[in-house]
Amino acid sequence: MGQIQALDSSLERARTAYQSATFKLAHIQHNLTINRIGLHVARANLVVAQNNLSQRLVSIYTGRDNQSTLAVLLGATSIDDLVNRIETVQSVSSQDVAVMKQVVSFKHEVTVRQHALVSERKAQVSLVRQRAAAKARISSQLARQQHLYVSIKNEIAHLVAAQRARQLALARQAQERLASYQSQQASQLAVGGIGSDPSYVAPPSQYSGVVGIAMQFLGVPYVWGGSSPSGFDCSGLVMYVYAQVGVSLPHYTGAQWNAGVPVSQGDLQPGDLVFFDGLGHVGIYIGGGEFIHAPHTGDVVRIDSLSEGWYSATYDGARRIVSGG
Repeated sequence: MGQIQALDSSLERARTAYQSATFKLAHIQHNLTINRIGLHVARANLVVAQNNLSQRLVSIYTGRDNQSTLAVLLGATSIDDLVNRIETVQSVSSQDVAVMKQVVSFKHEVTVRQHALVSERKAQVSLVRQRAAAKARISSQLARQQHLYVSIKNEIAHLVAAQRARQLALARQAQERLASYQSQQASQLAVGGIGSDPSYVAPPSQYSGVVGIAMQFLGVPYVWGGSSPSGFDCSGLVMYVYAQVGVSLPHYTGAQWNAGVPVSQGDLQPGDLVFFDGLGHVGIYIGGGEFIHAPHTGDVVRIDSLSEGWYSATYDGARRIVSGG
């Protein structure tokens, strides 16, 4: 889910970058269109200006109207009049030349801008292509991750359902064993005790009741430092359950180890505490080689077997609580 969320964020950024690049490309295309129109106008105006100037020059120097050179010279009535006529002709010619220079300048600017826009468009097209490829790549990754998540989600749901069914079956079996154990314990007490080994320490009769109490909390989520039905950690579950039968235990695995007396694995009885991983974890034995515990973050109170891989490999031993502490 974390990978999907990260990819989804990356895809959103990629989409934004692609949209921004596409928008800029559209703006460049718009400017190119306008610039082409301007270039077309400039070229047309240049042709017109060139034709007008050419016609004016021909008219001035070869025509027979009052603007021709000969008319200017012969039609003058005085030196001042001659000078004025020549200045008028020059002024008209200079205006025509100025107009043509402006048109040429405009055409040059438009042409330069056209080249710049074409170059910019090529670069932007390449950028849009890169952004599109990045978006497509992330979309593909996201689709694969989402497909994987859906398949895993279904598998997890199946595993959760199977685990829930297994836990319910284990709880029923444990309840049946507990009832049988309590019945046998009562019978043995009636005939004078359990076993003949002088080192054997029998658990107080009420301690087997902690198993039934603990199983009421199957499915309660693990909460680090938790010691209530809203959430337990491993030693918090042991402390809370034993408190229900009047036994005060510390909320610390090592201290709970020291609160009991040693018991071999072969002599385990329901209610004994089993320890793992260098006293880093504790559970309550429920009989049949199984125990109930709060495993770790993300899990819930559940039943597991002492013979399972990690628990078997890290088993430290067991303790029997024989006093109220």
